[in-house]
Amino acid sequence: MRTAGARAALAALLTGLLCAQKPAVEQAWDLLAHDKRAEAAALLRAEIGKHPANAEARLLLGSILAEAGETAEAILHLREGVRLQPKAAIAHNALGEALSDAGDIAGARDSFRKAVELDPQFAQARENLGLALLEQGDLAGAAKQLDRAIRLFGDREDAAYARYLRARVHTESGELKQAEAELRRAVALRPAFPEAWSDLGQVREDLGDDKGALAALQRSVQLNPDGTVAQTRLGSLYLRLGKPREAVPHLERAVRLSPDNQTALNSLQLALREIGETEKADRVKAQLAEIFRKRDRASQTALTAVLLNNEGAELEKKGNLAAAVEKYRAALELNPEHSGIRVNYAVALLRLGQWERGLEELQTAVRQEPSNETFRKALEDALAQAPASVRKAK
Repeated sequence: MRTAGARAALAALLTGLLCAQKPAVEQAWDLLAHDKRAEAAALLRAEIGKHPANAEARLLLGSILAEAGETAEAILHLREGVRLQPKAAIAHNALGEALSDAGDIAGARDSFRKAVELDPQFAQARENLGLALLEQGDLAGAAKQLDRAIRLFGDREDAAYARYLRARVHTESGELKQAEAELRRAVALRPAFPEAWSDLGQVREDLGDDKGALAALQRSVQLNPDGTVAQTRLGSLYLRLGKPREAVPHLERAVRLSPDNQTALNSLQLALREIGETEKADRVKAQLAEIFRKRDRASQTALTAVLLNNEGAELEKKGNLAAAVEKYRAALELNPEHSGIRVNYAVALLRLGQWERGLEELQTAVRQEPSNETFRKALEDALAQAPASVRKAK
């Protein structure tokens, strides 16, 4: 769902730039109009190389990269664009969307809040702020922003996603009737909205309206057959209604789409058992049991990695850097996605004078968490202190 918001932000950004475009930005816009995104990005990179203070080029390139999933580089350009144009609400909103994509919800919230402060009528930023607050569990704050966004969007399709989010707030607040009403409005404004139809089906089921739930979930999977959540919900509803044969194909599809979907697997083995396919049910049950075993093994591995990391920290405190490095390395091998352990390993390597390896690990940590200011600052400090030959290589 973030993709649609990113497209809207990019369109708004482009519109806002038209009045003050420089030649390179205008050319990039022409390329984008012909769906030549790679060429547009290359042109903007060249422009930034020649004119680093070109805020419009920074913001446009950052938005293009964010849409392409190149979040780390996008954030760098968008931050610089915001620094160069601190009063541009659209710039703050674009940065917020990139930070949200990177998983930095707190940073995204602050950017969206700034965008709203600069332009209180900016409906997209209100919607984005509402989503960020919802994800942080601030239901009252989310409701306030989403209600304002809905009013600003008006009775147009643009309001559909804000109403969908408002329904989520109602649902999490236990206000199911209000959620059902918002979801009906959302699908009325945007009939081809599979996620809203899916949530509408779930809310109706929770309200005891099985017929309405079935119709909404059927519509959701019709619009998006690869919607794992909707397929699971529809299959589970058929099973509860005593229709296991109708349930099986939906649950099987959900499992194909998401092999670790425990809800779908459990419902599938029950449905298969009810229609007499005991052997298949046993295989599905075994698959479910293996997921539980893998989860337990993963938890144990993660715990061992943390313990090794802690041992490394103690050794580092005692001045035994070589032994600390080995502990950090072992911990990282067990959990290579733990960027905090990677940074500890990198710092220890740097303290031992292993600049190239240490910098490589820091750069990897920054790529893993592009919005982490602490990691980015550590990398900048390390590069500043590194020998000239190493800096040149990097």
